[in-house]
Amino acid sequence: MPQFGFAFGRVHFAVLCLSVLTASCQSRGAPGVDVPTAALTPAERQLRTRARALHDRIITIDSHSGFTNDPLRSCEATDRQVDLPKMRTGGLDAVFFTVYAAQRERNAQTYAEARRHALDVFRSIHDIIGRCAQEVSLARTPEDVERIVTSGKLAVVIGMENGFVIGRDLSLLQTYGDMGAAYIGLTHNGHNDIADSWTPSQELGDKPSEHGGVSAFGGQVIAEMNRLGIMVDVSHMSKAARLDAIRLSRAPVIDSHSSMHALVNHQRNMDDETLVALVRKGGVVQITPVPFFVKYEPPEIEEEEIALFREFNVDTITQANRLPPARRAEFQRRYASLLERWPLPGVSTFVDHIDHAVKLVGVEHVGIGSDFDGGGQLTGWADASETTNVTAELLRRGYTEEDVRKIWGGNLLRVWREVRRISGEARSGSRNAMADSWR
Repeated sequence: MPQFGFAFGRVHFAVLCLSVLTASCQSRGAPGVDVPTAALTPAERQLRTRARALHDRIITIDSHSGFTNDPLRSCEATDRQVDLPKMRTGGLDAVFFTVYAAQRERNAQTYAEARRHALDVFRSIHDIIGRCAQEVSLARTPEDVERIVTSGKLAVVIGMENGFVIGRDLSLLQTYGDMGAAYIGLTHNGHNDIADSWTPSQELGDKPSEHGGVSAFGGQVIAEMNRLGIMVDVSHMSKAARLDAIRLSRAPVIDSHSSMHALVNHQRNMDDETLVALVRKGGVVQITPVPFFVKYEPPEIEEEEIALFREFNVDTITQANRLPPARRAEFQRRYASLLERWPLPGVSTFVDHIDHAVKLVGVEHVGIGSDFDGGGQLTGWADASETTNVTAELLRRGYTEEDVRKIWGGNLLRVWREVRRISGEARSGSRNAMADSWR
């Protein structure tokens, strides 16, 4: 497994289901249902048309898409779940590409390696934006997103996943912010110096809890992120750490890609108590279509899937499809067999999680983060080209066009603006305090 590849631990990322595998895995029809386009009813066709027209009038933002392990290297169509043609086809205007590093032992050498790795990924994102400048631009602010999309181009925003990339050096927050980081997920799989993860790493010898939530150093990290205007992302944190981060932050926080614990009892999902606390701080939860967050997966299926991917030394189906022909065929045969026993959830099941969050805290605090090219996949929403299927399901359930606008990015932009406003006040206060000290 690559040094900075996806760390399986108790979570797997084996989900990108391509048509080369099995017909039952193909995503061709109505949300949550595998129905050929030709078989759609007139009402369903009208709903799809309405959804697409709505996408032409609003700004749609995906808050979390993997980039690190399988970078986008072409302006043309690729085998990734998110590329520029798929975004155009699906009516997706903006995407947060994430700079990710797996949790490792914590020492001077690994901190330095994580820093170099993060900077390399930033440069890769900047490079593809530069090579595709006619199609896409980097957004550093909410206003940038709006300006870029209004101009007819696609917008890329940068997020970071795992605060391990700062080691113990707070100054790196400024460095990453200057490179374009709009949010930083404080943990991933395994504890770090900032906070406890939802899943301790057995390989690293983690205890169930190291800090009891957010560490004292983590409190400094959050304060500095607030000062710099970088959003705090509580995905992958333990419940205690999430609640601590929400409490400690002066600004609203986000959860860039989680689903609802009340519907699927998975520790990575956000429970109702934490969601209410996040909303009281003015934050937003971005619901994610990771299959085992959306639909209960029996432990034996998870274990078999993890073992399969480890055996073939791949992290995603995209990587598996690049194996030598004989190995690829064997992998596909075995993975198709697994999917026959545990079919992927559909868009309808995913939107159940949106419904739950909306009913609990209101539509103003809910968004969507696909985790494509890192875990997300549904029947009906296999990649960015099928994004309007989610909107069709929302409209089918009675969400208004204004509701959809909020869910598909309006809420996230509002929170981002508030984080930046609070940052501006903090910096202004620091300047005033410095001026006073000279009087």
